Amino acid sequence: MSGQRALVAARRWIGTPYRHQGSRRGVGCDCLGLVRGVWRELYGHEPEAPGAYSRDWADIDDAERLMEAARRNFTDVESGAPGDLVLFRWRAGRPARHCGILEEGGRVIHAYEGAAVVSSPLTPGWRSRIAGTFRFPE
Repeated sequence: MSGQRALVAARRWIGTPYRHQGSRRGVGCDCLGLVRGVWRELYGHEPEAPGAYSRDWADIDDAERLMEAARRNFTDVESGAPGDLVLFRWRAGRPARHCGILEEGGRVIHAYEGAAVVSSPLTPGWRSRIAGTFRFPE
């Protein structure tokens, strides 16, 4: 049930402009801000503050901050379903640096610089970068 609720909430964010560290529907968000905003819509508050983070996905920090936060607050699942959180890593052996919410029909709802929140096809290139999938708590 939480997956369907998360998916409905995520769809309401489509079209929200990209804004680094933003998390306000219709105003601006980045990929993490989308997930934070969906969480707030579902539970009323965020489980933890994300802290400042770089907009440069190629930074040299090896910390798995995104993965660790997902493991603390979501349920790790082997195979994602619509409404689940999905994390991506740009290069093998590097930390996860992008996230979105799985959509029906083999798509993902996410935000990235130079665009807005969109529903994109989960192409083989995107699939090969999946670092983990997580379910919103009941």
